[in-house]
Amino acid sequence: MRTYRELFRVPQFRPLFALSAVHVAASTVSGPALGILVYSATASPLLAALSMFGSSLAQMIGATLLMSAADRLPPRAAMTGTALAFGAATAVLAVPGLPLPAVFTIILVEGVIAAVGGGVRYGLLNEVLPRDGYLLGRSVLNMCTGLAQVGGYAVGGLLVAALSARGALLVAAALYPVGAAIARFGLARRPPRATGRPSVAATWRVNALLWSSGPRRRTYLALWVPNGLVVGCESLFVPYAPDHAGLLFASAALGMLVGDTAVGRFLAPRLREGGNGPGRRWAPTALLLLLAAPYPVFAARPALPLALALVALASVGFAASLLLQERLMALTPDGVTGQALGLHSSGMLTLQGVAATLAGAVAERTSPGAAMAAMAGASLVVTLSLAVAGRGDARAADATGASAGTGPTDAGAARAKPAGSGAAEPGPRAQGVSTE
Repeated sequence: MRTYRELFRVPQFRPLFALSAVHVAASTVSGPALGILVYSATASPLLAALSMFGSSLAQMIGATLLMSAADRLPPRAAMTGTALAFGAATAVLAVPGLPLPAVFTIILVEGVIAAVGGGVRYGLLNEVLPRDGYLLGRSVLNMCTGLAQVGGYAVGGLLVAALSARGALLVAAALYPVGAAIARFGLARRPPRATGRPSVAATWRVNALLWSSGPRRRTYLALWVPNGLVVGCESLFVPYAPDHAGLLFASAALGMLVGDTAVGRFLAPRLREGGNGPGRRWAPTALLLLLAAPYPVFAARPALPLALALVALASVGFAASLLLQERLMALTPDGVTGQALGLHSSGMLTLQGVAATLAGAVAERTSPGAAMAAMAGASLVVTLSLAVAGRGDARAADATGASAGTGPTDAGAARAKPAGSGAAEPGPRAQGVSTE
């Protein structure tokens, strides 16, 4: 599968695409609106960042305790229920006078729900597409995220101006039931991917299996940490430029759209056809370096046009996740892809939440621009360190086609999927305000 026409001929991909678009649009509208409400009430960059990205911190709770449900729940029912839960939670966040502890409690619950929901959604993507169609399908969903964010931030800004931040939250809350209807009436009924009841013990057992491989660990870290640190930069857009934060977010989404289109449709197939050459091994590292390199300039407070261009250029680097996901799935046993992608999604979003918290704390002691530069510098260091430590991981995975580097616990668990056959998350970068 190499063309978009072939992709959209797959009947079940179309409602999944529509569901993803509605979900991202709703969360894109609600995230900045909530951040503005909290910042207006507290004047705290830290609390504003936490309000927009704090649900990401709760992702690891879901990944640690509940992620086995991603393979053990009926996908259609799970996605319908998740959308309705997000709609109700967003409506409550719009209640005037809601205490801050209640706001952050709701954000915590949303994060736990999102952890399992992401695993269910992208596990279903792996089911409805043929093995050679996953990378293109994932790229298209990422592009959908970018377009929905560009439109969502623009519309969200207009809604905040016309209706107030609480009005924008109510509009976002009304979008989630639309997604629930798409899931309920557009998706076919499917049985769970795995048998047995979801449990903490089952979650821990499979997580231990996934974490037991050195190459897989390094791939997870490459998907989580550089991405998360740069999202920490983005979490400061509101305090950095309160009047132009929507433009900065939209520029980031536009850059992500360009990167996902270029990598998913053109670069990835060429790298795959080129075999195990150095380009395939180093392309993810180059994109991760691009992701962070423009942000140190923000310490000098560039003019708005330059700032918008830098953000768009940097966000092209989020497309590294496509190539890293392909590497991850080459190292992942069959039968646990839902939990593997859920762990990736939750870990990435958790790191985004941690980075947003750290960035907000640094900004309160220095300035938003200085904090953005510091987070970007840390991302560059981590990317280079992982590239050096993981030399040969991709070559070994491509050469063997199996779970390279796995220990005895992997043997016999299941055969490994070929590259591109699985799924892994939110989302491109899964930007914090549009978490999966």
